[in-house]
Amino acid sequence: MKKDIVIPEITDVFMAIVKEYNEEFQCDDWNAYLVNDRDEDLEMAILVSKGYDEEKWIETSLMRKTIEKLPAKSFAKVELVIPDLFKLTNFYNTTFFIGKNMYEKRFEFPKNSLKQGALRVIKQLGNKEGIVAK
Repeated sequence: MKKDIVIPEITDVFMAIVKEYNEEFQCDDWNAYLVNDRDEDLEMAILVSKGYDEEKWIETSLMRKTIEKLPAKSFAKVELVIPDLFKLTNFYNTTFFIGKNMYEKRFEFPKNSLKQGALRVIKQLGNKEGIVAK
């Protein structure tokens, strides 16, 4: 039965953590985004995130978020990421539908990969600077 289940490969959908200036609090925030760079809408996206360090036996609680529809060539803010979590490996398990096909992928930010020196321009987010998950 498992051999009959086909989950297609994901392309042009990714997670990014972006450094942004918060006008209200006058400080820099780090926000996680789900980016849909495809020509089709994503439907019923479910994201589960967690941070962990296996060596130190540290883990955060699970965060769950649902996005009913993410239009083509758009993005959605998922959560604020506090800098204390940068020393952990942070992952986002993502499941969504395009038409009748279900897609699933784990996006991971290895520990200590979220830092100022790793920032790159992400054109899909309006040329904001951030880090794209592996």
